[in-house]
Amino acid sequence: MESLFGIVDIFFVGRLGQDAVSSVGLTESILTIVFSVAIGLSMGTTAMVARRVGEKNPEGASRAAAQSLIICLVLTVVISVAGSLLAPHILRLMGAVPSTIAIGTTYTRLVFAGTIVIMLLYLINGIFRGAGNAAIAMWSLWIANGCNVVLCPILVHFYGLPGAAIATIIGRGIGVCYQLYHLSRGSGVVRFARHYFRPDGEIIRGLTKLAWNVMTQFLIGSASWIVMTRIIASFKDTAATAGYQVSIRILLFFLLPAWGMSNAAATLVGQNLGAGQPERAEKSVRTASIYNAGFMLIITLLFLFAAAPIVRFINPDPDVEKFSLNVLHIVSIGYVFYGVGMVLTNSFNGAGDARTPTIINLFCCWAFQIPLAWTLAIGLKMGPEGVFWAILITETTISIVSFLVFRRGRWKKVKV
Repeated sequence: MESLFGIVDIFFVGRLGQDAVSSVGLTESILTIVFSVAIGLSMGTTAMVARRVGEKNPEGASRAAAQSLIICLVLTVVISVAGSLLAPHILRLMGAVPSTIAIGTTYTRLVFAGTIVIMLLYLINGIFRGAGNAAIAMWSLWIANGCNVVLCPILVHFYGLPGAAIATIIGRGIGVCYQLYHLSRGSGVVRFARHYFRPDGEIIRGLTKLAWNVMTQFLIGSASWIVMTRIIASFKDTAATAGYQVSIRILLFFLLPAWGMSNAAATLVGQNLGAGQPERAEKSVRTASIYNAGFMLIITLLFLFAAAPIVRFINPDPDVEKFSLNVLHIVSIGYVFYGVGMVLTNSFNGAGDARTPTIINLFCCWAFQIPLAWTLAIGLKMGPEGVFWAILITETTISIVSFLVFRRGRWKKVKV
């Protein structure tokens, strides 16, 4: 559901031309930094709430959730102001051609101005998942996407590219209102009281430590993806940039169901460790890994043999389609590894051991992926295809290393 926002925007914006698609793609690429912050805070909150729930301490879970909202609001102000002011410079930094900057600046400003709904949507869903109530998290995204699907074509028709940003902000905002409604009812494990929102230094430090480790972990990966986009943009081929962005949206759309399974594993790990059941936590990870591997195998076959209609539905431009198919055919080869790797990474996070996947990401993404992508794409003159192969090799390596580290079992002893 979260990935559907990008798919809808690309679908309707695609009718406005390659520059519009590139604007959305390049903005979303730098916006991965915001997503990393949101995911970091969300996963840190999930781990702490799940651990308190496992300990039969609903007041502690509620207090942790309230303190996470305070942190969220402070971070949002900084990101929104900086992103809105620096919008044209962000596009220029990402290698956008002048025509793309001219078309996309307003869109980028609006997207960053709406950071608050992105942050809250992720964070509050993390609270619900930590409490074991993933259904509300799912419904909030269904509602948000439903509004976006209805509004996007209407607002794009009247306002052009900025209309896509407005539609997404409104859609996410309605989803957040749905979340806040359920939080305010006080009918679940997490129940808010006014005094829970008084700043608590100990809880804020604990959440910040957890969130910072997860945030750093995802920032490392996100920054690496930004460099991949920048390398592709360096070839000054708008069709290649647009094709890469279309294919990434499709890949994420089919990858995020596996992310949902990995989130379930993270919650079960946190709750079972809180209940003193480490063996059951490990069994949850094994089960989720098997389910994810089977699902991702099916998606791999889909991309290898039936990707063309999917790409053509999202963007009918023949030049864009050629690059998109190339990305899907190469990157999806490692999908089974990605699915298992996601479960393992989120299981570390659910246990409160965000340091381990952060170190793995640092070495694999920065010391390995970026040099490899540059060598293949520019050094060996493979062009954008070199970036695609670097992504495949790196993500597979991360999954294998995570599996080897997971088997050592140190994550079972982490205190939250």
